[in-house]
Amino acid sequence: MGSKPKVTIHHIAEKLNITASTVSRALNDNPRISEVTKKAVLKAAKQLNYQPNNIAAALRNGKSYIIGIIVPTADRAFFASVVRGIEEIANKLNYKVIISQSYDNYEKEVQTIDALLSARVDGIIASIGKNTENFDHFKRTQEKGIPLVLFDRTTDALEVSQVMIDDYLGAYKVVEHLIQQGCRRIAHFTSPKKVSIFKERLRGYMDALRDYEVPFYEELVIKSNLQLEDGRSSMEELLQLEVQPDAVFSASDYGAMGALQVLKEKGIKVPQQIALAGFGNEPFTSFSDPALTTVDQFSLTMGRITAELFFEHFKTGPDQKLVPQKTVLKPELIIRGSSLKADAPKS
Repeated sequence: MGSKPKVTIHHIAEKLNITASTVSRALNDNPRISEVTKKAVLKAAKQLNYQPNNIAAALRNGKSYIIGIIVPTADRAFFASVVRGIEEIANKLNYKVIISQSYDNYEKEVQTIDALLSARVDGIIASIGKNTENFDHFKRTQEKGIPLVLFDRTTDALEVSQVMIDDYLGAYKVVEHLIQQGCRRIAHFTSPKKVSIFKERLRGYMDALRDYEVPFYEELVIKSNLQLEDGRSSMEELLQLEVQPDAVFSASDYGAMGALQVLKEKGIKVPQQIALAGFGNEPFTSFSDPALTTVDQFSLTMGRITAELFFEHFKTGPDQKLVPQKTVLKPELIIRGSSLKADAPKS
């Protein structure tokens, strides 16, 4: 069964017995068109289920009023909250967003950039995938004069505005807290990927150990994709050691949750025997038993600031060069039952 032909302004013009140019002006709220005609055009457009051609409009006007957003995955509360913050600002300025997922796949990320450029978006806001090490597709965006802003997972290889959390400070605070709880063999779940956020969290972990003169053990640093199943397998690996850790700091809440599942299944008390902490403040962290100590990344605020930086691109004149800005948000350590050894019952 063939698809119905697309309704154009010519169909509306034919229905109302007016010219296509009059329809176009009415749809664009041109002051030269009477209110009576505008209402008739809008009514006919609705009856015919007319959908404007945004690409054609962008070609005519130089603006589509659409922003492309690329996230590694949309099913994480962090990314969903950042997108909400971006939309809050964008919608106030009559912009809409297209949300695409890279699934941390480099090829998918490149294809998404190409698709968004073909759709004539006015700009792109992105969080780089874990597997991206070549940034030519982002450079191509800049070469075309398309505004680009990065958030959370960023890179200094691109001269663009960036918004991120102080991952180093967040990790340092977690490990400092665990040390203050009496922990001395602190394990760390990190990522093997060359992603700045995980490198900074690893650096914060190692510096806190050094500053408090707590030994660093290579075998206590385990690399994985930091998902729930990775947390489980990493915890199983740690429990095979001759001397087990007395705390685990995971660079993601999902890894920490996987570890918690294994410890509970084996009857190992949290935090009395092994304390746990994650990073991200995902919603489930406050509902686990015990509730999970974590780091709040202020994702909604990050989204709003990212959008504000993005729209700065449109305030500069054609002969002015926008100076990239790096905004670093201060994280908050949220201490919950999973790490409070001092307050935990001994039995």
